[in-house]
Amino acid sequence: MHGPATSGWLLVALCAAAGSYCLLRLRDSVGEQRGSVGGEALMGFGMAAMAVPAAVLTPPRWVWAGYVVVFGGAALHTLLRAGGSGHRLHHLLGTLAMVYMAGAMALAPAGAHSAHTAGAAGAGSGAPLITGVLLVYYAGYVLWAGARLVPVPATAGPEGGGGTALAGWVERPELALVCRLSMGIAMLAMLLTL
Repeated sequence: MHGPATSGWLLVALCAAAGSYCLLRLRDSVGEQRGSVGGEALMGFGMAAMAVPAAVLTPPRWVWAGYVVVFGGAALHTLLRAGGSGHRLHHLLGTLAMVYMAGAMALAPAGAHSAHTAGAAGAGSGAPLITGVLLVYYAGYVLWAGARLVPVPATAGPEGGGGTALAGWVERPELALVCRLSMGIAMLAMLLTL
């Protein structure tokens, strides 16, 4: 995406870390949860690839078209799965947002990529209404997810439990929420630079 190189690399690191954590969770996931976690991993790594600063790597248009196909397929997969939970709808909106951003980049004039990199204002390549709606949604999502991370008094749980230290990190629901929150923040940042 566009913007200063430092923030771009921070987004790459954040999204790659979120995608990696989702891959760790994928090992222990079963059934429908596995598909959801796999989608989150795809989203994390896709966002990391899209966040590479344009000053370092400006992909050709066909790469953006490839993103449209990959995330369009992920959106279709999410849409065709049974059920309509809020989390699934969030995944659907996320994949559609990725399709939108990749499509905007594929259709952007060639000079817009370097103008964004230089920090030029008003060189947007997306549709303002769609970008605005997505910004409002992700701002609300980030606030909601952040509020869910506020600590609550702990109750006494079972002691011991065995397993590896890695399994303890993978099974923590608050870390999954942190992963989703991180990707929501990254989505906000990427939409702002569109």
